[in-house]
Amino acid sequence: MTSPTPISSPAAAGVTAERLPACVIGAGAAGLAVARALRAQGVDYVHLERHSRVGGLWDIDNPGTPMYESAHFISSRTVSGFSGYPMPEDYPDYPRHDQILSYLQNFADAYGLTSRIRFDTAVSAVSRDGDAWRVTLADGSHSRHGQVIVCTGSQWHPFVPEIPGSYTGEIRHSLEYRSPSLFAGKRVLVVGGGNSGCDIACDAARTADRAVISLRRGYWFIPKHVFGVPSDIVGGKGSFLPKPLERAILQPMLRLLTGDPTRLGLQKPDHKLFETHPVVNSMLFHHLQHGDITARPGIRRADGLEIEFTDGTSEEFDLVLMATGYRHRVPIAQEYFGDEQHPDLYLNCISREHEGLFGVGFIETNSGAYHLFDRQAHLIAAFIAGSRGGTESATELERLRRADQPDLSGGLHFDASPRHRGYVDADAYVKYVTKLSRRLGWPLEAQGPEPRRTRDRLEAAA
Repeated sequence: MTSPTPISSPAAAGVTAERLPACVIGAGAAGLAVARALRAQGVDYVHLERHSRVGGLWDIDNPGTPMYESAHFISSRTVSGFSGYPMPEDYPDYPRHDQILSYLQNFADAYGLTSRIRFDTAVSAVSRDGDAWRVTLADGSHSRHGQVIVCTGSQWHPFVPEIPGSYTGEIRHSLEYRSPSLFAGKRVLVVGGGNSGCDIACDAARTADRAVISLRRGYWFIPKHVFGVPSDIVGGKGSFLPKPLERAILQPMLRLLTGDPTRLGLQKPDHKLFETHPVVNSMLFHHLQHGDITARPGIRRADGLEIEFTDGTSEEFDLVLMATGYRHRVPIAQEYFGDEQHPDLYLNCISREHEGLFGVGFIETNSGAYHLFDRQAHLIAAFIAGSRGGTESATELERLRRADQPDLSGGLHFDASPRHRGYVDADAYVKYVTKLSRRLGWPLEAQGPEPRRTRDRLEAAA
């Protein structure tokens, strides 16, 4: 394989797009999956990362990461690894954030990706440059590329709604949260019913003087284990069924496992299971049952430190922590990715309007993401390689990216909220991409020899 073209290479200006290297931006999970797939296809590429090492948001020392000390994976180890490189068997069912970081670092080392990454290299802009793409760095230098794959992630730009009225206490977004020590000696309100919000509320239950969680609606809560087995393994055994039928089986089971949520101050779900992003958490119910957390509905207004809820109750809080999600912003190329809430990408990874532009890591779905990143990466790499070779398969996908509108709902009717715009059912997505890849004659997962195994970085650090 040829070495990457240097940034600001004078020769690059006169080279046609098909001969220019691709550019991967970001060395988190998505960027590493893409780099491995490009190498497997023999596609030359440049890999840029603004931080000093791989790992993306799973590196708690990466400036701007939303990672916090108590964070664990919400999908289980056995269904969360990349193809050909499962997570270590001695990992727990739900690995800690530092274990995920170690897994990603080992993955990069095993496939020879680390040495090709240009660390401490921030991208400031991506723009069209004739038939190619120009990538401009923070230092003003630039390079031209035939394709750009943006893997900068979707959890860096917080959405912070305003509190009606005039709240005078401290307001933070979960992006800023790191340690339960933040809550010591404070009356804390956590706003939001996502996975991070529930995790952080449980941290507050153990350290705050008072812990309350505010949820505007009722949600389905899925325990992390069912009958002693990770719930995504139990649920996965029913994935061969149509989603509405699978839901008809699982909804009554969840009611038996969790009981009546209103008894704990929660609202009943106002939607069917799978119609919103799942909340996978076992500890929230534990703390609600023990009085460590109090559940309240949405916020009506604030006056000083006092916050009134929509049920008429009110109390004072020193700190409001907004676990209210993120915008899918791509500041380096927003004009090409469009909607900040959900970029319009074919199969959630290929730009429909701009040839040679891709994005991995922006998919919203009801399962773990790594196996989806992996499939997207192999699809993109095969498409780029085929386009450079002028294959019929690449021509076919070029046609599809503009016109194909597949139904990836799995028969579900997803919530109309902004977060669920473009949301896909993971089983339907995998089924469609698998069928498409087979039709085009492209690999579905990692091919070739076994990766070079290395000593676990977490073990070495200890």
